[in-house]
Amino acid sequence: MNAAQTLKNFDLRHTQGREEVLNLFLGADHALSHGDIETGLGPSHDRVTIYRTLRTFLEKGILHKVLDDGGNPKYALCRETCAQGHHHHDHVHFKCEDCGQTTCLDHIHVPAVALPAGYSRKEVNLLIQGVCSECNK
Repeated sequence: MNAAQTLKNFDLRHTQGREEVLNLFLGADHALSHGDIETGLGPSHDRVTIYRTLRTFLEKGILHKVLDDGGNPKYALCRETCAQGHHHHDHVHFKCEDCGQTTCLDHIHVPAVALPAGYSRKEVNLLIQGVCSECNK
């Protein structure tokens, strides 16, 4: 997957900023915070533009939001086909206590939870904390 083709596939106008943000995610193997993105892009990109780009990518189904143990949002590429306004990410997220990186464990699904009558599920998040394979070496 490349950034220019992804923007085209999701019917988004191609801008240098969008391509650069998307390239950061394509090159990352873990979820990125807004701060990670700012650092990766450097001072040439302002905070508001980054927020708008992230919001657009979330709405279109390019990215999904990952909450860590501190409630801080991080963002990761949607590996499955998501539609605009409809994400289906019932997979586990893992946060390493040593390096602080949060990773999507796409092939480990969240177990089904039976909700009481009258409740409807919108989103499920499961965060496991521990030490990642790289830090365990």
